[in-house]
Amino acid sequence: MISSSEDSIKAELWKTIARLNMKPHRSRTMRLLILVCQLGLILRCEAQTQTQRVCSGETFRSPRNSDINVTCGTDHMQMTIYLCPVYHANYNESLMAMNGVFDKPECFGVPDWNADPPLLTFNFSITERDPCNNYFKVTNEVGTGIFADFSNVQHVNISGTLNSLDPSAGTITYRPQVMYMFSCKYPMQYVVNNTELGVSGVSLAIKDNNGTFISTLSMHLYGDSDYTEALFVPESGLNLKTKIFVAVKATNLTDKFHVLLDRCYATTLPFPTNSTYYDLFVGCTRDPQTVMEMNGEDQKAHFSFEAFRFVSHKNMTVSTFYLHCITRLCEVSRCATLKPTCPEGPSRRKREAVDENMATVSSPPIIVNELSDAPATAHGKNIH
Repeated sequence: MISSSEDSIKAELWKTIARLNMKPHRSRTMRLLILVCQLGLILRCEAQTQTQRVCSGETFRSPRNSDINVTCGTDHMQMTIYLCPVYHANYNESLMAMNGVFDKPECFGVPDWNADPPLLTFNFSITERDPCNNYFKVTNEVGTGIFADFSNVQHVNISGTLNSLDPSAGTITYRPQVMYMFSCKYPMQYVVNNTELGVSGVSLAIKDNNGTFISTLSMHLYGDSDYTEALFVPESGLNLKTKIFVAVKATNLTDKFHVLLDRCYATTLPFPTNSTYYDLFVGCTRDPQTVMEMNGEDQKAHFSFEAFRFVSHKNMTVSTFYLHCITRLCEVSRCATLKPTCPEGPSRRKREAVDENMATVSSPPIIVNELSDAPATAHGKNIH
């Protein structure tokens, strides 16, 4: 609310302007311009008074680096800054944008004057095209946890700035430059809750020179070495030692990246778990019947293994298990260096706890019977 004196001044000004409309043209125009300028000054003072009233707290001061809060979400990044320091520096929300991109509405923040203190919030999607020119960088780090056998693990760092635009038209200005820096670090793949997903499907965001887009990883099971015929599973189950060919593919992926499998294992439950598992391969450890045919060499990875049964299912007619592959993407030029360097002879490496931050693709149920040489029945289903 503005004061009663300001109300009365504005009322008198409008009355004067109305009277001037009855005066000769030249005098009327000159006085009208003067009064309009005065009215503009009053309205500006009104806005400043209202801002100072809302920003009367401790945040109405010069901007500080600690004024920004960054949230690194799985599909969005959010940056929130105090709004009052922006006004203290003689700017407002319309003069702040991500990376100085002032021609796109997506790059501006949304003010919240009801918050205490008032806030300005910026949002952008990390799984869609980025119009605000945020910086994308791939970094390499020494592997830990499930990646302990690997000398390098790649991450994506997304960073940028929140910049002010000085509207001063002259040679000099008395406004300070306001700039906040932000960044978030992600694994090359995202955290995936396979309990909710059920079967295959993992979305990844990869950015090339044209922007950011979504790529999807999926697992497919085949019955032939050419990877052309979907695996056919009879209702009675596959025979023991049936050859199963596995392909993990990436679609809509820039040619700068390949698919790299770090570990594939089977569980008796439809989601990754530390109980009742069997590793087909992890690091330098590999099941004798597992053959790695292509890994880190293309936008798909291929390997094969022979159908088996879990010992815990010895009293059951069929043994049902699910295949899971911990998957990441690697830059084409770096894929070879990201593979483990395995010593000659059996590996002594012990399996470590699963790092839940790694993206995992899973298969539908694989059913295996107790037979090793009988032909499969004609009634079954295809697995894709």
